[in-house]
Amino acid sequence: MTVIKESMAGDEVEMLMFALERARAQFAWKCDGLDADALNTTLPPSAMTLGGLLKHVALCEDLRINEFLTGDHLPEPWKQEHFDADPEWAWHSAADDTPDELYALWRASVERSRAAWATVLANGGGLDQPSIFTTQAGEHPNLRRVLVDAVEHYIRHAGHADLLRENVDGRVGEDPPQPSAS
Repeated sequence: MTVIKESMAGDEVEMLMFALERARAQFAWKCDGLDADALNTTLPPSAMTLGGLLKHVALCEDLRINEFLTGDHLPEPWKQEHFDADPEWAWHSAADDTPDELYALWRASVERSRAAWATVLANGGGLDQPSIFTTQAGEHPNLRRVLVDAVEHYIRHAGHADLLRENVDGRVGEDPPQPSAS
């Protein structure tokens, strides 16, 4: 179970990182504990699955790190030849992965993302500092924009996961249950 550490009076960075972690926890709760059949269940007319969402979101975490924060090469399994052969490879290939592989892939990408954000923000430039990404117009989105986009991406896909999970086993709700204060 993911425990969401709330910040009621944090600064901008703390609040946005809290929002990202909360959205990740919501997404994780909607996807957790499922077998391969459940991870590959669709809700027609969409072909989207929870397994495909896990792999897609893992890819997006790693792409965001690569393109906006570090410039590092993408780790396995992200190879350009996969995407050259099938631009939707992350979505389609998830059906070939075991639940353990999908969960591990997503968790590893989240850990890389947390580490990259901690490193980039540790230099004291805050969210006003430019990312390493350069637009066609020669601009560099600041880290605030990158972080807000990350939160928005999770929120959108947590909504998809919510519908898919309800279709699988009826699980509904916004946040994972939190331990009671004793």
